Amino acid sequence: MRISYNWLKQFIKLDWNSEDTAALLTDLGLEVEGVDKYESLKGGLEGVVIGHVLTCVQHPNADRLRITTVDLGEGAPVQIVCGAPNVAAGQKVAVATIGTKLYDKEGVAFEIKKGKIRGEESHGMICAEDELGLGEGHDGIMVLADDLKPGTPASKVFNIETDEVFEIGLTPNRADAMSHLGVARDLRAGLIQKNITHSELITPSVSKFKVEKRTLKIDIKVEDNKLAPRYCGVTISGITVKSSPAWLQNRLKAIGLTPKNNIVDVTNYVLHELGQPLHAFDAAKIKGGKVAVKTVPAGTKFVTLDDVERTLHEEDLMICDDNGPMCIAGVFGGKNSGVTENTTAIFLESAYFNPIAVRKTAKRHSLSTDASFRFERGIDPTITEYALKRAALLIQEVAGGEITSDVIDLYPKKIEDFSVLLNFRNVTKIIGQELSNETIKKILVSLDIKVNSVSDAGLGLTIPAYRVDVQREIDVIEEILRVYGYNNINFTQKLNASISNSSRTEDYKIQNIVANQLVSQGFNEMMANSLTSPEYVKLSEKLKEEFNVLMLNPLSNDLSAMRQSLLFSGLEAISFNINRKRSDLRLFEFGKSYHKLPSGYEENKHLTLFVTGNRLMESWTTAQKPSDFFSFKSYVTAILSRLGIDKTVTQPLDNDVFAEGTALSVGKDIVVELGTVKKSILKHFDIKQEVLFADFNWSAILKLLSTKIKFVEIPKYPEVRRDLALLIDNTVAFDQIFAIAKQTEKTLLKDVNLFDVYEGSNLPEGKKSYAVSFTIQDNSKTLTDVQIDKIMQKLLANFEKELGATLR
Repeated sequence: MRISYNWLKQFIKLDWNSEDTAALLTDLGLEVEGVDKYESLKGGLEGVVIGHVLTCVQHPNADRLRITTVDLGEGAPVQIVCGAPNVAAGQKVAVATIGTKLYDKEGVAFEIKKGKIRGEESHGMICAEDELGLGEGHDGIMVLADDLKPGTPASKVFNIETDEVFEIGLTPNRADAMSHLGVARDLRAGLIQKNITHSELITPSVSKFKVEKRTLKIDIKVEDNKLAPRYCGVTISGITVKSSPAWLQNRLKAIGLTPKNNIVDVTNYVLHELGQPLHAFDAAKIKGGKVAVKTVPAGTKFVTLDDVERTLHEEDLMICDDNGPMCIAGVFGGKNSGVTENTTAIFLESAYFNPIAVRKTAKRHSLSTDASFRFERGIDPTITEYALKRAALLIQEVAGGEITSDVIDLYPKKIEDFSVLLNFRNVTKIIGQELSNETIKKILVSLDIKVNSVSDAGLGLTIPAYRVDVQREIDVIEEILRVYGYNNINFTQKLNASISNSSRTEDYKIQNIVANQLVSQGFNEMMANSLTSPEYVKLSEKLKEEFNVLMLNPLSNDLSAMRQSLLFSGLEAISFNINRKRSDLRLFEFGKSYHKLPSGYEENKHLTLFVTGNRLMESWTTAQKPSDFFSFKSYVTAILSRLGIDKTVTQPLDNDVFAEGTALSVGKDIVVELGTVKKSILKHFDIKQEVLFADFNWSAILKLLSTKIKFVEIPKYPEVRRDLALLIDNTVAFDQIFAIAKQTEKTLLKDVNLFDVYEGSNLPEGKKSYAVSFTIQDNSKTLTDVQIDKIMQKLLANFEKELGATLR
């Protein structure tokens, strides 16, 4: 939100600099994120002064140049070479002095420097209109009024406005501060707390408002007072729609608005001045001379000011005439009822609309306007009529015309202020410091909070209706604290702390360990939205539609359910990247799945890995090789190994999202499922390449972690490798060989590795050949051939007995 400092000073007299004001506003909770300088003319004519031409003679070396001496009001006159045909002695002119920066139409600056023109010194420049940005004229220099005093800054002569604009990061709860009046109210409270006396709030007077003729009456009917609790209107006739005066345009430009015409500009001005949205209708376009505030049938078509035809909802509140809708109440005007250059009479609307109804309508139509932004958060219902009168007087000032009807104010049920009981003891408890009762009362009164009753225990308060964020005792205490000043709260010099026994297996620590390992292996971490499409569950029989956790008020149909699986959000990311020519991907995500089970809601944490495309970057030294299941499995087992989870058992996979894959378990718990994603699922995301996916049960992983760390001495004695080529049945898995080997020799056998597999000709039907290496080592001595041969014979005997294996 942008707040003009000059505008703010109209409400509260300040002689502070902008830095001090910004600091106070920030202390009050209206955080000033930056202060920008605004100039109605770029450069602000800084360095340009009024000069008096004393002499003017022909340049000796140029027919079109003149040499002038100019009095600039201070010191000796200066010599300036000028090429304008109309320059003459006795004139008052605008002079850009040495060092002045002037700007062209594109905003590019050039600096006035001392120089020589055809051999004669020139100490400045006598300016034309276009050179100063004050017009388009370049026939000659500007000749100004004779009564101007030399040395007078040109910015004062031409009413160049300079301003400082606060960029305030306003929190959504502070609807009361969404205007210059609202910011001034807070600023006043801060000044009173600092005992600065000149802190009265000056509000614009509407005492001159009067009805001159009752010649144009518009009847108003509100059909649902819950949707429009207050609605005011008045007519103004005989206006002239044209450009706004400079002061009004400057106010709007300073806060980032583009002036349109004097009527629209006034409604925008009052909106940002008082926080009350207004809307002006062309009175001639209101058919039947009646305005009805009501809802219309669902499916009704309506064209808004942006030329977009919108389909209305049955709950959209509309401003209508006899022909139908003219405006979406509190959100956006209609194309066919707005003010144009031909408008001569208007119906001016000021209202308080239900915040929830406006929010729903704005969201349905994807509209966000300055008016809806304020209505959604709750404006001040007490200033509806006042703002209407303020706008009417401004319209008369800038567009002429007469008030031609009484103000119609439909307000059947007054919106009441809030009542709160404040306990002094609770104030001390929450703030952590005892404030005097007088200080508390002073702060509350400065915030327009009425003190109805006083006792030793506390205060009975009435909170104004526009403070929609202050309805409880704790809210009042927060108000007291922010005005008193967080920096003014004392704190002890002694710091008490207890030492906690932090577990080595805390979740975030384990996540960091795994994340660092994956990143070092070329993975990128992704973070997907937990909201997803409810239709994804249909891609797997394992997921149930009735288990979907649905949103009551979704942003869209594609984001209306909490995800039951992290697979689909990962595939969305892969599809997104592939469509942007990034097809070699390694991604991982820590996230949760959500389920609405018969027993209640359940959240499960997961780590997922995704690999697709080539294993290595394209290079002339390395042939391209696509990622495969076994390289992918190595990433999975490396994670388990890093966490000390080595004793896993491979078991069949019971998950229909995989074309093929496996599951690793410890005891009864499956810790990870991994494999190749089905092509039918990939097709749904328009992915034409293989995707490998692993899903870790993170809760099971955390349960298996051990805090014990074992240190062993590095072996001093050599290890020995022996190989066996085993002829075995096709049904035998390497895991079986590994398990038998480890069971046969528990002490000296260090590693078992499968390094070759052969199936094909020269082998009996139903057989395959595994080439397996065995690493044997004794940590206390060097092994002999007799010991090694004995171990290998035992291994071979057990393989023959358990698996029917023979040496090939």
